[in-house]
Order: sequence, then structure tokens, then C-alpha cells
Amino acid sequence: MIVPRRKITGISAILLPFTPAGDVDWPSFDAHVLRTSDAGLTPAVNMDTGYVNLLDDAFRVAVLKRTKTVLSGRPFVAGTFVLDTPDSAFNCDAYFQQLDPIQRLGGTPVIFPSFGLTSLSDDQVIEAHAQIGQRCDRFIAFELGRMFAPFGRIYSLKTIRGWLGIPQCIGAKHSSLERDLEWQRLRLRDEVRPDFHLFTGNDLAIDMVMYGSDYLLGLSTFAPDLFATRDHLWQSGDPDFYELNDALQYLGHFAFRSPVPAYKHSAAQFLKLRGWLTSDRAHPASSTRPDSDREILREIAQRLQRWIKE
Repeated sequence: MIVPRRKITGISAILLPFTPAGDVDWPSFDAHVLRTSDAGLTPAVNMDTGYVNLLDDAFRVAVLKRTKTVLSGRPFVAGTFVLDTPDSAFNCDAYFQQLDPIQRLGGTPVIFPSFGLTSLSDDQVIEAHAQIGQRCDRFIAFELGRMFAPFGRIYSLKTIRGWLGIPQCIGAKHSSLERDLEWQRLRLRDEVRPDFHLFTGNDLAIDMVMYGSDYLLGLSTFAPDLFATRDHLWQSGDPDFYELNDALQYLGHFAFRSPVPAYKHSAAQFLKLRGWLTSDRAHPASSTRPDSDREILREIAQRLQRWIKE
């Protein structure tokens, strides 16, 4: 099942950084968006890594506008997060309100799950995404395990097949943390629509790119330059891919330990160690890591040093 020397499409979720005073560090955000794009990865804003569930609509639009300005026409993707409750019905208009500014500012929407959306039957989920496709030229679907969010759902293969039949749906982010489920989707994709991108969201198995997955990861925000290097090593058939991938995976297992949402603080700690942030503060409402993590992250950064281009 391994697909050697394939060109990997990488999308990296952008961390929203904060100053020591607890304000958004916009200059560091701008620099990280540009750094990610310059590395050859597509920036993804207003994702979980960007604390999308803790932002209001006006702030999400502000993030979109800065991203558009920084990238000057280069591609980006952005999450469409709809806040609802377990008893909510699916609200298509709320999704339209989220995806319209993304399209207007030049981004590709990523359709976040919500309680209303994931409460639908398989056929209804397919129809809901078809309605979204009538509103936009291209979008990325998203299935998310409940270990990440209570509104998550891993859909049936029938639903995935339905997504493959929606021309505007160019790919799907798969976050089950289960290799077998992802392999099933890869086989179906290869059979039905080979140009469809399956973006792994498995930060604990980033080698899924060897089997035909692309990626949309939070882990890659720690080191977009090194993920790009790893991807080039795979495409060129260089066996150094395996050693770099192992080192990055070690970082992933450490950063994405329980409580998983605290990985965003780990990212801030790591990026500050690299000299890319002025502060390693997390969002005030988000989980944090102990200060002792910094020394472990420093040791991991030293392991990665030989692949870093100064």
C-alpha cells in the first residue's frame, strides 16, 4: 500500500500566538503564516490550533483579513466553525455565514462538524455538503473523532463515497487516530476519485503520507520548514525521510499527550525556543503544559537541528 516518491500536499494549521500580557501577537502571527507558505505548505487559519472555538465571528474575520494581506494572493484554507448545542438542528445558513467571508477573501473553507451536522443521517450529511457545494467553488470536508470534540463524528464509508461525488468537495480531513479507518478511505478514494485529497489529521501517525494521504495537521505548526523538508525527502526517495519523520513523530507523541488540547501551549513553547515567538503564552481559556516541558522540547529541538537550514 506504500506509494513511493509521491508529491505530498501539506496544509499546516497556524497557531494563534499571544503576548505576555495576553493579547494576540499579530506580528508573530503574520510571520508564521508567511513562514509556513514560504516553506511550501498551505496555511490553515481559524482551525483548532488557532483557537477557533474561542473566537467570535468578528475576530475570525480579522484573522482572515490579515492572512489575505500577508499572503498577497497565495492560497490558504480556513475553518467554518458553527457554535451550537447537542439539541440543535442542522443550520445550513450558519455555515453559509461562515464560509462566505472565507471565499470573499480568497480562502478555501474547511467544513467543521457541529452538533446539528453530525446528528444527521448519512444521506442527510451528504445532502448538507452538496448544499454547501452549491454555495462555494471548493471546500474540504471534515470528520472528527469525539476524543477531540463532543460534536465530532467519524462517518460511514457510504458518507465518504457521497463526498467523493460532490465536485466542489476537493478533499476531506480525517481525524479518527485510527490507521485502518484511514486506509479504508484511501482505498475507496483510489477506486472512485483518485484526485480527491485525503488529509490525515493523525498527529500520532504522520507517516500516513507514505500510504497516499496528504495532511492537515496541528503538529506541523511546530516546524513547517521541517515538514516541508521531510516531504521533499519522500518525493526524492531519500531514506533520510524515515529518520526525520521519526524525530517529528517523537515531538508529536510528546506534544499530543493528554490533555490533548494543551498541544497548542506546547506549540507556543516550541516556537519560542526556536526564536519565532516572543512569548509562549497560550489562550487564557485553553489548557496549558508545565514549565518543565520546555527542557524536553529543547532536547527535541536539538535532535532536529541537523535538518534545520539556517
